[in-house]
Amino acid sequence: MSRIIAALQRHAAHAPLKIALQDETSTLTYDALLTEIESLARQLQACRPRAIAILADNGKAWALADLAAHMVGIPTIPLPLFFSTSQIVHVLTTAGIDLVLTDQPERLRAALQQADLPAEPFYGELQRVRLPGVAASTASLPAATQKVTFTSGTTGEPKGVCLGRETMETVAASLGLASGASRDDRHLCLLPLATLLENIGGIYAPLLAGATICLPRLATVGLSGSSGLDVGRLIAALTGWRASTAIMVPQMLQAMVVAGQAGAALPRTLRYLAVGGAPVSSKLLEDAQALGLPVHEGYGLSECGSVVAVSRPGEVRGGSVGKPLPHVRIDFADDGEILIRGTHWQGYLGEAAAADALDCIATGDLGYLDAEGFLFLTGRKKNLFITSFGRNVAPEWVEGELASHPGIAQAAIFGEARPFNCAVIVPYPGTSHDAIEAALDMANRRLPDYAQVRAWITATEPFTPHNGLSTANGRLRRTAILGQYAAQVESLYQR
Repeated sequence: MSRIIAALQRHAAHAPLKIALQDETSTLTYDALLTEIESLARQLQACRPRAIAILADNGKAWALADLAAHMVGIPTIPLPLFFSTSQIVHVLTTAGIDLVLTDQPERLRAALQQADLPAEPFYGELQRVRLPGVAASTASLPAATQKVTFTSGTTGEPKGVCLGRETMETVAASLGLASGASRDDRHLCLLPLATLLENIGGIYAPLLAGATICLPRLATVGLSGSSGLDVGRLIAALTGWRASTAIMVPQMLQAMVVAGQAGAALPRTLRYLAVGGAPVSSKLLEDAQALGLPVHEGYGLSECGSVVAVSRPGEVRGGSVGKPLPHVRIDFADDGEILIRGTHWQGYLGEAAAADALDCIATGDLGYLDAEGFLFLTGRKKNLFITSFGRNVAPEWVEGELASHPGIAQAAIFGEARPFNCAVIVPYPGTSHDAIEAALDMANRRLPDYAQVRAWITATEPFTPHNGLSTANGRLRRTAILGQYAAQVESLYQR
């Protein structure tokens, strides 16, 4: 049996009136939660879907739909709300989805160009939409697939990572141990539930511990689209919902730190704030800790069921992403590439994978373990460049240092076969040229000479998924950025 469902049954028996889920309108106790999941699971079984997709805002309904499918073993594919029409259609057809649970059926009809698709009530604002045309798809899900999480990838077409129930539940249990999760926690979901990290770390892990999960709409916590953020709403949500735990991406932490340094009152109920999804600079973590924020950096991949390593309360090492989770074993290739063992996945949707590839995941990340078992990342294998002086530079490291300074929102570093490094910088609105120069000077003091930035230009727009200059989780698309600013970058070296 599923460990999560077994845990829900225990909590319903021993603490039936404990609040399990809460959103802006109502709450569900553990007793009521189990009853609702069982009822919705029967609904899904009666529909006999091949696979279902969830296209909806955060809320109790999203969590219930996911848990009901989890209970009866129906493969589930969460759809990010920021996906384009073409990406939604690509996922529906590639995964052979024949049932969609959504709170925006009109958007689904428009994407599929089928205005007459009928929708039936499912739970709350979620409606059930059958996709008869997709059911005949020849797509084949790997055996034991419970969830397909789609990453934005390096092109417009997202790539499906297939995961089994055992893998996700193992990661959730390990996360609970590493974070010290307990039934007294109030976890506030800040990231879209379609994000694997929030799905597993924000729903599954707290439920195993018997905690309360707070599920407001994304707009309530200040998120809009893939990268819009209202930091005032974010801070107000953490305070108002009395969150003890939360997960955020580095840009959210950066905005909170800037607000806190400007005098904003930061939440004081937090005991564990996980930060992941993209590299985090050591300066940003230091600034957050100085403000009293209990930040803990983590690292992971979708292929590993999200988290691989994370720092624990009382076990924080500067510059490290923490120790590997209990079920994870880490090895290294000859070139320093991190290899993950102990996490079995099912492969990519539509691609055959050798059995040994599913048990040993080559991450593409470079790093090392110190003598006490802390994992350090030094860059991406494919992003590493070599200056004309023969020095290896991991751009993520330098970019993290730049973006940790007030005034610099994003930075992309280049220097392949060049005598020095340059940057394309996205400043915060209102930041002056002199302020950026001062930030560069401060960052360069923390960097060795070969990694320092000697010249820079201002970007004309932020790096976002919409303009193709970043992925959905904030990783830069360097080739696209360099292509867009090639002439200006070249001019820096001609001066």
